[in-house]
Amino acid sequence: MAFWLVFLTAFALALIFTPIAIKIAPKIGAVDVPKDDRRMHTKPVPRFGGLAIFIGTTTALIFTVYGVLPMYQKYFAEAYPGAEFIDQPVSKMTGVIVGGVLIYILGVVDDLKGMPAKVKLLGQLVCGGVAYYFGVRINFVTNHFSALTDHIFFSGAISLVITLIWIAGITNTVNLIDGLDGLSSGISSIASLCLAYTAYIHGAYLTAFAMLALAGGALGFLPYNFHPAKIFMGDGGSLFLGYMLATLSIVGPMKGATVLAMIGPVLVLGVPIFDTGFAILRRLANHRPIMEADKGHLHHRLMAAGMGQRRTVLTLYGISGVMGVAAVLFSRDLFVEMLGLVAIAAMYIYIFLTDANHWKVSLKAVPAESAETQINGNTEIKIETLPPEAEEKVKMDIEQQMPEGITVTESDGTDDE
Repeated sequence: MAFWLVFLTAFALALIFTPIAIKIAPKIGAVDVPKDDRRMHTKPVPRFGGLAIFIGTTTALIFTVYGVLPMYQKYFAEAYPGAEFIDQPVSKMTGVIVGGVLIYILGVVDDLKGMPAKVKLLGQLVCGGVAYYFGVRINFVTNHFSALTDHIFFSGAISLVITLIWIAGITNTVNLIDGLDGLSSGISSIASLCLAYTAYIHGAYLTAFAMLALAGGALGFLPYNFHPAKIFMGDGGSLFLGYMLATLSIVGPMKGATVLAMIGPVLVLGVPIFDTGFAILRRLANHRPIMEADKGHLHHRLMAAGMGQRRTVLTLYGISGVMGVAAVLFSRDLFVEMLGLVAIAAMYIYIFLTDANHWKVSLKAVPAESAETQINGNTEIKIETLPPEAEEKVKMDIEQQMPEGITVTESDGTDDE
């Protein structure tokens, strides 16, 4: 019951505060205006939804750590013998909360004023340092590949570097997938629920509570963020989600289930991690800046294959769900089954990222206002947005075959639903 209470508290608060954020956003200038062809929306949309996720998650988390657990510590000790929160101080969770507040503020400043990528990365590292100071750190990982030792331990300096890389890496991974309506919030919800279950079955109940709070906050926001989105979460929301996933996954000792600390989130977030890695390699190969945005991400490829936003997002939800199940299987030492699921998911991701045959040209004839002007050739043909490397070639091929008076324009793919 206590687990459901934490989840429902975060869910309800996020659901209540999202409409409030929609009203506040225009007043403070937190509006996303489509400025380039990478944007999937055509009208200005508020981007202050991170406020609802932040309030819902943080309130539920504070309520759990400083209210529920101390009040019912005796009950939990009897109901959940060996639970990690019985022996572990709450200082680590304090570090997560403080760092979460700071990174949310960092994201809001970026949403309102803009921020250079290097400055934003520095801010993420500072927030990671705050968590590290409170004891949220990667000191060791489970060694499944050697009979000589069960764990690989890290010294202080190495632990700091690995922890900061982990937190910044996961934070940016979630931030980078915030490109379609409901994508980042949905995948973060799936990841949080899978990690909550994995933590629960291994006795990491404090982590399970916290992950459920995060899932509740993200799911409470999702109804307003799913296509067509009434509000975006903004960098404040995406950085907060990524930071919380990164820190909560390493907040406590997992005993024999240390895999949760590293492999679990990697598997659950396999889609955005793979997409981010592929994007970095793609930009390096094309001699372009790593931080430069493009239209070659997995969700762009899926839309180029003929899917609309809803189908693209639901497809990525499905792949993320498969990877989440793989994470649970891995934590239970079911390696063969886990590898089978990962192989299936990786195959589909690879096909959509590399196979040019999946680029679909969608022609839509838009009739003119009258039959007379239509006869005169005043007809517009739209093609769905393609990956950059194929876009110009397809345009040229079509234009060469079109009679005079017919134009070729790009469609953002949002009007097919």
